[in-house]
Amino acid sequence: MTRTWFITGGSSGIGRALTEQLLDRGDRVAATLRRTGALDDLKTKYGDLLRVAPLDVTDNAAIVRVMAWAVAELGRIDVVVSNAGYGLFGAAEEASDAQIRQQIDTNLVGSIQLIRAALPHLRAQGGGRILQVSSEGGQIAYPAFGLYHATKWGIEGFVEAVAQEVAPFGIGFTIVEPGPTQTGFRAGMVSAPPMAVYEDTPAGEIRRAVGSGAFALPGDAVRVAQAMIDSVDADLAPRRLVMGRGSYERIRAALALRLSELDAQREIAFSTDRAP
Repeated sequence: MTRTWFITGGSSGIGRALTEQLLDRGDRVAATLRRTGALDDLKTKYGDLLRVAPLDVTDNAAIVRVMAWAVAELGRIDVVVSNAGYGLFGAAEEASDAQIRQQIDTNLVGSIQLIRAALPHLRAQGGGRILQVSSEGGQIAYPAFGLYHATKWGIEGFVEAVAQEVAPFGIGFTIVEPGPTQTGFRAGMVSAPPMAVYEDTPAGEIRRAVGSGAFALPGDAVRVAQAMIDSVDADLAPRRLVMGRGSYERIRAALALRLSELDAQREIAFSTDRAP
């Protein structure tokens, strides 16, 4: 069965891998990107199977306009992949106000507005799927990535709520949670100026690991993309799709710790209710 996909952040990494695999099997793709020309090779190879539009996801009006353009061009959108984003690296007080605002506007507000723009079209056609690319960082946290984690934890909460709102319309959601993966993420990462006071802290340790290349990236973007496609082909809509052995193990350990901490305060929690 061929499908029509709308993908943001299609120029590199998971977005590029998705676009290539889908086109190769005959699906139609509307891909958005910020770097004009980054998909020219695929456009030449696949012709009208690929439609490309520039999009900055911090521009709300542009999101609405490009989504409407894609539907008009292709007739319908079966799957929306919200993939655009980047990482802001640095301890909380190292980041500037402008860096914080840009991180939130891109990763969180941009993803929210993309979903909002897609919903009327999916409702009108009787349903569809939305894949929201998050990361293992939507359930766990590393020092020096606090602002990035804020956006990923935030978008996961938003999707949890919206998925319940639109389930009656046949719209399904999956939050995709890759671990560290070999994509353009590291090259596109924005770093805040380091403060010497954090040199001998966990934030400093992470900074050195990232800078030296010791922070491992075992994930394979091609395999992540294939697993995302497989979940759609199998008509599976797991609320979360975890990618990578390390990601699975770290998320599982974090959830187990949170559950044990919750269980330990059961009596305190119950004690704060009003008396019958």
